[in-house]
Amino acid sequence: MDSLTRTLRQEILHARRRIYAVGHATPLESIELDDLSIYVKREDLSPIHAYKWRGAYNCMAQLSNEQLSNGVVTASAGNHAQGVALAAQKLHIQATIFMPLATPRMKQVAVKQHGGSHVEIRLIGDTYDAASSAAHAYAKQHDLTYIHAYDDMAVMAGQGTLADEIVMSGKGPFDVAFLQVGGGGMAAATATWLKMHFPSIRIIGVEGEQQASMAAAIAAGHPVELEKVDIFCDGTAVRKVGKLTHQICTEVVDEWMTVSNDEVSAAIQFLWENLRCIPEPSGAMGMAGLLKRRKSLQGKRVLSVLCGANMDFEQLANISRRAAVGAARRRFLQIGIPEQPGAMFGLLEALPETVNIVDFQYGKTDTAKATPVIGFDVDAMQFSVLIQSLQDGGYPFTEVTSETDVAFRLIHYESKLLRTPYFITLEFHERPGALADFLRAVSSHANLCYFNYVYSGERVGRALLGFEFNTPKQHDQFTDVLNAAHEAYRAYERLSETTQQRILG
Repeated sequence: MDSLTRTLRQEILHARRRIYAVGHATPLESIELDDLSIYVKREDLSPIHAYKWRGAYNCMAQLSNEQLSNGVVTASAGNHAQGVALAAQKLHIQATIFMPLATPRMKQVAVKQHGGSHVEIRLIGDTYDAASSAAHAYAKQHDLTYIHAYDDMAVMAGQGTLADEIVMSGKGPFDVAFLQVGGGGMAAATATWLKMHFPSIRIIGVEGEQQASMAAAIAAGHPVELEKVDIFCDGTAVRKVGKLTHQICTEVVDEWMTVSNDEVSAAIQFLWENLRCIPEPSGAMGMAGLLKRRKSLQGKRVLSVLCGANMDFEQLANISRRAAVGAARRRFLQIGIPEQPGAMFGLLEALPETVNIVDFQYGKTDTAKATPVIGFDVDAMQFSVLIQSLQDGGYPFTEVTSETDVAFRLIHYESKLLRTPYFITLEFHERPGALADFLRAVSSHANLCYFNYVYSGERVGRALLGFEFNTPKQHDQFTDVLNAAHEAYRAYERLSETTQQRILG
């Protein structure tokens, strides 16, 4: 055993006394599936809704009276800043926290809430690296103690108390643990403690596909700096891991793997559906790794740490869209049909009743052919049936699930091709076949030239539709057509001339 690992074990023991002066143990909850038992450490229920307070407080509580009276400095884009703020308030000292200029306001407010008058926030630079460089320079200039987010033995020991709580829960032993890795502090300490009590446990380190700084360090034999780091999982977006964390993780982590942002989003949905909690992306990264390996874990007792739930509300929409893709349920197809009245209705009629349409993107770009993009929520078997139905119906198609314009819902259309257009917003009951029923009622009177719909999770669906006509008379009579078809929808509203002109450019 490496001397660093032995030292960390001792430090975790000493950290117990300090940690529980500030917070209580967090729950270890279980999810029982048909093929395995999952245990989730709920660090989202801690004082700052993340585990980082443990390390910050344990480190700061050991400072000398002189160091405390002078105050401390740190840099963080989120959870570590909140941990330092909480510790500063509890210890009645001053903390200067450097954060990037782009730090969401919610996280700045949270830091102030935890630290109050004991905290000063300084926004500097566009990245964490810039803020960190400024913080280190400030600490050196004023001879203040810098509180590292992960590469510090006292910080790691504090994080390790969450593993102590897992052991003390009495729910072990566990066969496998999936631990997310950013700088490596939580993973190093948790793996060290778990392996001491459950020697046969297998530890798998989980990193983002474009964040794998620890795996790069393991391969190189020393910490290396990544040229680019994806920040979707911002809590683990570390360009270069620590020297201490690298050495310990090399010894105690058995395997490394990566997960995509879509897979992380699917894990967030899984945790919501099973535990009614919404973690931040980095908080669900371990679960994402677990779900990715689910087939190989049958009959196992598997552990995951939900390490945080500090996320901007606005991020939920993006996560929701990505979740179904990450779970391999959301598939987008671009399907070819004739550009003529009734063709869209014919396509919907040809689709199997088992498929669920969750996205529809179409704008007229050609006078002879149309290529709507339709998003389906389907499992593997349903997708096979869908493909067979399209082939049987003679519909050419291309999968475009990963295309950028589809992800951003960029609906292409040529306004100059639209003949006397008529735009409406439509409300319909969110059930299979509802859109087909509406098109059945109106398609003989108009040609659909624009279709924008995305499933929102409500009982009512809403779509923006555009129709075109061969003659002005058909255009003028379309209101009567819509009113006569009232049983096929819930409500509609015609767009104002001003709004329609904006659409048409």
